[in-house]
Amino acid sequence: MLSRIAGTLVPVLGRLSVTSEVPGPIAPGSIVVANHSSLADPGVVLAALRRLGTEPVVMATAGLWRVPVLGAVLRAGGHIPVHRGTARAATALDPAAAALAAGRVVLIYGEGGLPRRRDSGDTAPGAFRTGLARLAAAGGAPVVPLGQCGARRLSSGGTAKQLAGFVTAPLRRPALHVHLGTPLHLPADIADATAAAHRAVTAAWHTAQQRCGRR
Repeated sequence: MLSRIAGTLVPVLGRLSVTSEVPGPIAPGSIVVANHSSLADPGVVLAALRRLGTEPVVMATAGLWRVPVLGAVLRAGGHIPVHRGTARAATALDPAAAALAAGRVVLIYGEGGLPRRRDSGDTAPGAFRTGLARLAAAGGAPVVPLGQCGARRLSSGGTAKQLAGFVTAPLRRPALHVHLGTPLHLPADIADATAAAHRAVTAAWHTAQQRCGRR
């Protein structure tokens, strides 16, 4: 349901384009790791993945489960709450590993949070947390790096600016681009794996930024 909503709404808000270095749907049991720049980018990413035939399980901050309607949609879709900044954060890896074992694709944000910047510009992904590397190491799942650009043109800054961005987006129709890189298997060492994933997502983001700038 979440992917269907995103697939319907995002094209109304902006001009979404998608590229991938591997044709066809993402392989079952894969982890998609994306850069996180805006409250709007999960919708952009889900809409892009749906175009490629993939509707993932999303790992997202647990606070979203308390939002009316959205919380019900997240629960119904089997998405995974992450209690960031608490001792419970690591418990999200178990249901994520179970989803991968069942052949689902899991979407995770390596940075584990949003940048504190208030402008609408895109910058390279920030430092990654280790959750992605630990999840990949648990079952050897392939990791698909995803770079997205343009979501900050939909939503960035303070509350009033973000609301204004969403309201005016159908008139402005900013360019949005999502690029999927080549899947990779991360090294066993957690630090090395985290660094490798960050490099791959940064490369995918650079491609997305270039494509977005041409539109």
